[in-house]
Amino acid sequence: MHNLTALVTCLSLLVFFVMSFLVGRARGQYSIEAPATTGHPMFERAFRVHYNTMESLTWYLPSLWLFSFYVSDRWAALLGAVWIVGRILYARTYLADPKSRGPATIITVGAGAVLLLGALIGVLVSLVK
Repeated sequence: MHNLTALVTCLSLLVFFVMSFLVGRARGQYSIEAPATTGHPMFERAFRVHYNTMESLTWYLPSLWLFSFYVSDRWAALLGAVWIVGRILYARTYLADPKSRGPATIITVGAGAVLLLGALIGVLVSLVK
């Protein structure tokens, strides 16, 4: 069973959902009608946070699950929790000042990279057996 990874997956998607809510709220607040993706700088920041998170999810979630299967459910969940904290910090810093997002980006990419490399090593080791 991979209950911890499943929980972290749900929490990751919840973070993404909240970010989509922030985009919708900014649309209303700054009168940005769909399908526009530009306008007030605060709307654009919220949009970028959401979109950047979506881009990250495309490789983070498969890496999370592969790591869980081939290495460890507990370690996958822990690294996933680090990714979640990184994304929340990313959103907070990017919304405050896009130039300050660097440390949060490093946390997010670092956790995802460890998951991806660990999954790759786990798959290769299983192929050699």
